[in-house]
Amino acid sequence: MLEFNNSTPLTMGVELELQIVNRRDYNLTRGSDDLLEIINKVDHGYDIKPEITESMIEIATSVHTDHHAMLAELVEMRKILVAAADKLNLGLAGGGAHPFQHWEDQRIYPTDRYRLVSDLYGYLAKQFTVYGQHIHIGCPSGDEAIRLSHLLARTIPHFITLSASSPFYQGVDTTFQSSRLTSINAFPLSGYMPFVTDWDGFNTYFDKMSKLGIVASMKDFYWDLRPKPEYGTVEIRVCDTPLTIETAVALGAYAQTLSKYFMDNRDLQPLQDTYLTYSYNRFQACRFGLNGALINPIAGTQSSIQEDILNTFDMIRDAADALGTSDAIALLRNRVNAQGDATWLRASYEKSGSLSDVVRQQSNVWMGK
Repeated sequence: MLEFNNSTPLTMGVELELQIVNRRDYNLTRGSDDLLEIINKVDHGYDIKPEITESMIEIATSVHTDHHAMLAELVEMRKILVAAADKLNLGLAGGGAHPFQHWEDQRIYPTDRYRLVSDLYGYLAKQFTVYGQHIHIGCPSGDEAIRLSHLLARTIPHFITLSASSPFYQGVDTTFQSSRLTSINAFPLSGYMPFVTDWDGFNTYFDKMSKLGIVASMKDFYWDLRPKPEYGTVEIRVCDTPLTIETAVALGAYAQTLSKYFMDNRDLQPLQDTYLTYSYNRFQACRFGLNGALINPIAGTQSSIQEDILNTFDMIRDAADALGTSDAIALLRNRVNAQGDATWLRASYEKSGSLSDVVRQQSNVWMGK
C-alpha cells in the first residue's frame, strides 16, 4: 500500500541532470566523484549528487512557491558547481544529450541502485547517459495527484518542445529536436501510466505489478508523468535539461501555472481518450518540435504544437497573473518565437562545423560565461 504524503498545493521543485565535460575536446568525462569531493568540503546545504553514469551530476532545488526564489537558489548552486569545475578544469553543460559521446565509454556510478539497473537493463543503462529536467508540483491528496497527472498529459508535447535540446547524438544530427526520449522509450515501463481515476485505483494497480514481481517501488516506473507519493507531488519527466537555468525555472513555473488552472477549474475531468493520440503527439514533439502536429482526440481537431502552446498561454493568463508567473510565461513565449535550444545548437554547428565547439559554447552558456 502506497501512502501519498499530502503536500501544499502548487509548491514546486526541479531536478537538473548536467553533463560533465573535459575542456580539451569537450567530450564527456568521468568527473562526478572529483566534483563532489570539492563541493562537499564546505557545508553548502544543497542537493547535489551523482547520477547513473560518472559523467553526470544532478542538482535539485528545495521546495518553492515562487519561481524567482527558485532561480535565486539555482544561481547560488551554479556558483558552487562552477567554482569546483574550474578547479578541475572541467566544464558543465545543459542539453538533453551529449552530441558525440559514445555510450560504451560510460561507466556506471557504483551504487547499489545503479548496479541493479545495469544488471537488469544491460547496455540500456549506459545508453541512459542522457540529461533531463524533472519538475515536481505539490498536491493536496493522492486523488488530486491522479487527476492532475491525467489533465497534464495533453500538455506533455509542450514540455518536450519547449525544452528540446538534443538534436545531435553519437556524432550525428538525428533530425529530431529531442533525441533524448528515444533512449528512455527502450525501457519496458516507459510511456504513460494506466488510466486509473483515483489513488485507491492506483494502489490496486501498483499492488498487482508488485505481486507479479515487475516493480518494487515507484522508481521502477519510467513514465513521462507520474505521482511521487513520498514527496506528495506529480512529477513531469519529459524535459531535456535546457541550456540555461532561466529556462529550467520558466518551465517549472509553466507547470505550476497549468496546475493552478486545472485545480481551479473543477469541471475539467480526465478522459481516457486523451491517450488515443498521446504517443503520436509525443513523437511529433520529439521529431518536429514547434512544427509538429498535435491532435486533440476529444475535439477531433489538429493544430501545430506551436499554435497549441500559444493558445494555452492565453488560456492560463489569469492563473499566471494570480501566481506571479507572467514573466516566466513571457520568457517561454519568446522561446517559441526564437525556435528554442535545438535550433540554436544546430546554428552553432553550422557556423563552426565542430561538435566540440558546440559543446564548448553550450558549456559556457550554462556556466554563465
